[in-house]
Amino acid sequence: MAYNTIQTELQGLFERSWDSFRMLVLELPAENLLPLVTRLKNDLGFNLFLDVTAVDYPAREPRFDVVYHFYSVSHNKRVRLKVPVSEAEPTVPTLTGLYGSANFMEREVHEMYGIKFAGNPDLRPILLYEGFVGHPLRKDYPIDQEQPLVDYRK
Repeated sequence: MAYNTIQTELQGLFERSWDSFRMLVLELPAENLLPLVTRLKNDLGFNLFLDVTAVDYPAREPRFDVVYHFYSVSHNKRVRLKVPVSEAEPTVPTLTGLYGSANFMEREVHEMYGIKFAGNPDLRPILLYEGFVGHPLRKDYPIDQEQPLVDYRK
């Protein structure tokens, strides 16, 4: 399967596309994420959800890109999705209904960047402790900020 076949199959669900190091990159609005990923998985064979992360561009609006990586074992192809989200409403739909492994990765992105995954059943902290203030991977996070102490001797 060629990348132009994937683009044709997903036409109308993304706003722009380009090739980056032999990987197809699609930029799309958050409301098209679930329909596009459903087609990627069910119709085009992208059965492996590799990663979700975010990129913070503090001087840009929308401030964040939520970045997803998928792999098709049968076609040996990779696809990257970029979903721009604003700082005022940093929310994208969860992919846990399609890929169970998305749960922990979405929790990490939520914790580190403050991006919400609507419909995720469990956005509890996974790396930081309860009561940690802020989102440490945001570029405006104050590195000298003191955090509440946690008593581990309980």
